[in-house]
Amino acid sequence: MTEVYRDPHAAIGDRVADLLGCMTLEEKIAQLGAVWLTAVVRDEVFDADHAAEVLANGIGQVTRIGASTGLLANESAHLGNSIQQILVERTRLGIPMVIHEEGVGGFLHRGATTFPQGLGLAATWNVELMAEVAEVIRTQMTAVGARHNLSPVLDVARDPRWGRVEETYGESPELCARMGTAYVRGLQTDNLANGVVCTGKHFLGYGYSLGGRNQAPVHIGERELREVYAEPFAAAIREAGLASIMNSYSSIDGEPVAASKRLLTDLLRGELGFEGTVVADYFAVLQLHFNHMTAHDAAESAIQALSAGLDIELPALDCYKHLPEAVREGRIDETLIDESCARVLAQKFQLGLFENPYVDADAALAVFDTPEQRVLARRAAAEGVILLKNEGVLPLDPSISRLAVIGPHADDPRLLQGDYHYPAHLEIIYQGRTEAVTEALGGIGADMDADQLPEAGGRFSPGPHFTPHVTPVGGLRDALPHNEIVHVPGCADAGRDISGIAAAVEAAAAADVAVVCVGARSGLVADSTVGEARDATDLGLPGVQSQLVAKVIATGTPTVVVVISGRVHTLEEESEAADALLWSILPGEEGGGAIADVLVGEVNPAGRLPVTIPRHVGQVPLHHDMRRRGDRSEFYGDYVDRSTQARYWFGYGLSYTSFEYGELTVAPGSTTSATEISVPVTNSGQRDGDEVVQLYATDEVACVARPIRELIGFARVSIPAGQTRTVTFTIHPSRLAFHGLDMELITEPGLFTFRVGASSFDPDMREAQVELAGEVARYDRRTIVATSVEVA
Repeated sequence: MTEVYRDPHAAIGDRVADLLGCMTLEEKIAQLGAVWLTAVVRDEVFDADHAAEVLANGIGQVTRIGASTGLLANESAHLGNSIQQILVERTRLGIPMVIHEEGVGGFLHRGATTFPQGLGLAATWNVELMAEVAEVIRTQMTAVGARHNLSPVLDVARDPRWGRVEETYGESPELCARMGTAYVRGLQTDNLANGVVCTGKHFLGYGYSLGGRNQAPVHIGERELREVYAEPFAAAIREAGLASIMNSYSSIDGEPVAASKRLLTDLLRGELGFEGTVVADYFAVLQLHFNHMTAHDAAESAIQALSAGLDIELPALDCYKHLPEAVREGRIDETLIDESCARVLAQKFQLGLFENPYVDADAALAVFDTPEQRVLARRAAAEGVILLKNEGVLPLDPSISRLAVIGPHADDPRLLQGDYHYPAHLEIIYQGRTEAVTEALGGIGADMDADQLPEAGGRFSPGPHFTPHVTPVGGLRDALPHNEIVHVPGCADAGRDISGIAAAVEAAAAADVAVVCVGARSGLVADSTVGEARDATDLGLPGVQSQLVAKVIATGTPTVVVVISGRVHTLEEESEAADALLWSILPGEEGGGAIADVLVGEVNPAGRLPVTIPRHVGQVPLHHDMRRRGDRSEFYGDYVDRSTQARYWFGYGLSYTSFEYGELTVAPGSTTSATEISVPVTNSGQRDGDEVVQLYATDEVACVARPIRELIGFARVSIPAGQTRTVTFTIHPSRLAFHGLDMELITEPGLFTFRVGASSFDPDMREAQVELAGEVARYDRRTIVATSVEVA
């Protein structure tokens, strides 16, 4: 008789119960962890017998085959199949494993399409485009058998000192929610049997740490925690069925998230209605005793984390391996292990792994970096280019005879990548771990075998394997084949060497136009100037790049500054002196072609800022939706030494055409019925273009201090020259809800101001005041209805 758990026609709940009843305690614990690929490899070769010994009790996941090796897609898929075969055919119960990987700006795997980094995708404000990018990531992941993706990053980013801002979708809960939800829908699909589990990270408040320091403590009030930082997660859960959550490394008001039942169970599962699996950020369980010091040892760390609701320890069973002994000693109840194991097993059944554990490895390469995917990568990069300033030099006049392309970012494919792009991310392996990294990852005690960490070696070595990358120099040479293009780097992306600046100045002085490409190097190793664990106190350009820009501008040659960076730079000199200024946020493999498309006018720029650019780091935090009184220093308004205003506010971006907004048409609602707002938008210029129409709301009087204005809806709309499109927003009253004095989620009646325009502080915004009728209405975060948008 076939066991119920092997019956594909049985209900998943019945299959889980049957399998769980067959499992030993050790087999259950194995499902709550992972192994590094290196654990099943000997002498740089997969060893089936060794793997069978290591995996005798089964395993929940295998950690990052693609993101820790240099294997091509077909090789990666074959290896995954080999490991899967051990688990399916040579363990007692035949429970398949899940391979987890990364996918912030494309699948982090050799040969996968390199899209813009997360913040660069957010700069498109294009939800449909995000879904298309996610579909490519899903196709490539499933081709190699990776069914769990440690993305998207749903952290709301409000401190530009933090190195990981580039991985996020910016400062607005609404923008993060819309882009993140589109990403999850594209990867998970409506049926996980065809999709990839997405992991929303990092729950919760990770991007608002003390001093912008990575993993530092967080101090956020309960209201802010829910309304701002939890909202993107809540949206992805209720609208897209987000199947996995990763904890934040940080503590919140002294409580480490990895050990917080209040956050991982009461808030996440209770208030937000989450039903999936909670996975640990790498080494987060270990950190309870070697970092936060809330546990004496690895066993106590495991007890704290599992009791809080953390289901799966990643990247390996460093602490959870102590749980069987803890159960036998009566320190933790086995029912807690059963609950987590049941969630893990249910997800494996949903993925269809018991019926289809293997992939067609020989077919995998066919879906990696295809011409169609590269076209999408170029479109995504171009749609995310933000034109911040233009004094008439752009688009470039095709009749110019000589163009000087200057700067460290002008012809270096590595500088088009973010910290979670392949191979930038893998520098931590193929360049060799620094002492600091080794101490942080490998020198943390006997609880972790440092040899289990990925190392460069033999055929598995990742090396600097790039897909073909188009740099700005290459893109401009393709776009302007009949023009003379001179390239001079001028300086490095970091360091104090100014010896090359003179040659760059000479080239600029002899040119009709100078394009200066500058920015920061994103990555995880010590020479990176932005990225994970690469935080900063200075938001200027690294090294001597500002000197380079200033000296080029001083030649008097019309100068275009192109910032290619994941850092939010203050851009003081560049903003005030350059003839044109653009920001391309780590645009990936087609970045240079996309930048060239914008520079020559092949693409009309429509990227918009997903973050506010301050004038000075001393203004941080500065964002568009500060609560009342947060936008000024009372009672004179400004600081003693500078303005309190941003250099460029959230949502800002220019175009080569012009758009005019008509008067708002409003159909008022109530605290229980929707409000409808329509606005005609006309392209009054001579070029076709996209406009990002943004809707902001202000609750004029409330029982607690509310934001001055907050984004509650948007649409990227293509409008041909001379034509008009009418954009209609339908605002459900739950979208206006907030946590009142008693922390209930309520929408109060009263006066609201709605503003529609081209940025958060567009001086030409159209606005209307609406009296919301009715009584106080109560909602919860599981049933908030997103603003819907129609374009006619």
